Amino acid sequence: MLSNRPVRAALGAVAIMTLVLSTTSCALRGAGARDGDGYVLKFSHVTTTETPKGQAAEKFKELAEAECGDQLTVEIYPNSELYGDEDEMQAIQSGAVQMAAPASAKFTTIAPQLQVLDLPFLFDTLEDVPAITAPGTPVGDAIYDNEDLAIRDIKVLGLWDNGLKVLSSNTPMATPDDLDGVKFRIQPSDVLRGQFTTWGAEATPMAFAEVYSALQQGVIDGQENPYSNIDSQKMNQVQKYVTESNHGYIGYVNVINQEFFDLLPPDVQTCVTDAAAGAADFNRRSAAQVNEEAREAIRASGTTEITELTDPQRQAFKDAVVPRVWKKNADVIGQDLIDDLLAEQR
Repeated sequence: MLSNRPVRAALGAVAIMTLVLSTTSCALRGAGARDGDGYVLKFSHVTTTETPKGQAAEKFKELAEAECGDQLTVEIYPNSELYGDEDEMQAIQSGAVQMAAPASAKFTTIAPQLQVLDLPFLFDTLEDVPAITAPGTPVGDAIYDNEDLAIRDIKVLGLWDNGLKVLSSNTPMATPDDLDGVKFRIQPSDVLRGQFTTWGAEATPMAFAEVYSALQQGVIDGQENPYSNIDSQKMNQVQKYVTESNHGYIGYVNVINQEFFDLLPPDVQTCVTDAAAGAADFNRRSAAQVNEEAREAIRASGTTEITELTDPQRQAFKDAVVPRVWKKNADVIGQDLIDDLLAEQR
């Protein structure tokens, strides 16, 4: 008598495959469909609604829903409510959320060339950012035409500013030597690790939501962020000194899941991209103001002494890491890109 186990096994495999395909299809419809005639776009991020990123996300929702009408609903999940630093990249790749705006350093493992935005002293002011990062420029190509993102179904819609970073700790910092042995929290980026170790500090990767408690408990001594992030997370309450170094940039790469985007009708795709562009314009106008207001709030709180570096003092911080840290990361960022940027420095 012939065994029917192979037949049962084959039927079982077909059933499993059918279930997988059905589940995948349902997941995609669940991610995109609402009542059969509209689309839901979940936007997750890790900062509060008062920050430049939080405000830009709300502006995107306002513009997209106004333009798309009943065809699109945007749900915003701020302050790590849905996904935190450690899993938001996986969430956007899997389609668990459809849009995010992670800091460029978060792309280290999947698109390492985006660490170009982490290079210390790449920008002197926020006004420098649009020209240096525009599509068609060397840096813009690394962002908008990034092959590592494309193969992971991630589409770049734009770049949002947070601001230029300042240093905070419980000891005064007027020279690079003042950072010797100080333990700083960093985002997970080889460039940022190299920046701090070159200054003589210790670098500890850590999720954004954990920074306040780590500072409070003495797990770390200091951190780097724009004023808006320091103020919104009340880090100044556990930091005695801020040095206004403006040494680096935090920019958010506004991305959408490509598979979800491709599901949208052409008119909805257009309203999404237009809304993203409008949110980027809004963000660029508002980021500087938000950071200035946060700076004044920190000063007024009386918790933290703010040191404004003189030009020679800031130059000393710069000379310690440029071009050394830039050249050290040329194999990841791209030698040609580093050469182009160094040529512009001369």
